[in-house]
Amino acid sequence: MFDAIFFDLDGTLVDTESLALVTGLRAFADLGHSVEESFMHGLVGKAEPQAEQIIRASLPALDIPAFRDAWRAHFEAGLNAGLPLKSGAAELLEMLDHPLGLVTSTGRQGAHHKLGLAGIAHHFRIVVTFDDVREPKPAAEPYLLAARQLGVDPARCLVFEDSDIGAEAAHRAGCTVVQVPDVAPTEGRFARHLAQDLLSGARAAGVI
Repeated sequence: MFDAIFFDLDGTLVDTESLALVTGLRAFADLGHSVEESFMHGLVGKAEPQAEQIIRASLPALDIPAFRDAWRAHFEAGLNAGLPLKSGAAELLEMLDHPLGLVTSTGRQGAHHKLGLAGIAHHFRIVVTFDDVREPKPAAEPYLLAARQLGVDPARCLVFEDSDIGAEAAHRAGCTVVQVPDVAPTEGRFARHLAQDLLSGARAAGVI
């Protein structure tokens, strides 16, 4: 039924979104700007330049470079303390015999660093990052590029995503989407299957 399967990284395979939320709140507080968790939810799935545009629009007095440095320092400290996989991720990656690709809004260096920490890099034939595209998620380009690199039709690709932004990108590319929500709530309007975890999503899609 599917010729390839693509995975988002943060919040889908690795449990980084909850870490990003906590460390982002801490970085805002460090600089004297308290924000609600709902504001952080609005940053989920967005590439760094997109997130900074939202932050700048809401907090024009914030020192963006100082905030960026504080958030990165807190986040890296958390990563180095251990990067857990999302529930079912290790099992699912071992079970699948399709060509697998990773499609993330993280930059190339950060994506490969996380893959190394999580010990899952060997599963993926291709990795598409923010640095590889002109238009990141929610544009279709990242998934269209991934399909092109594997030589498959996007309509015959299955995608696992956690965020609405990522699910929209995959949907716009013509892929079938399994959405497993992480920290941000969703109605799953771009998903074929809305699942509680990766394994139940894979069963709903018929790949295990």
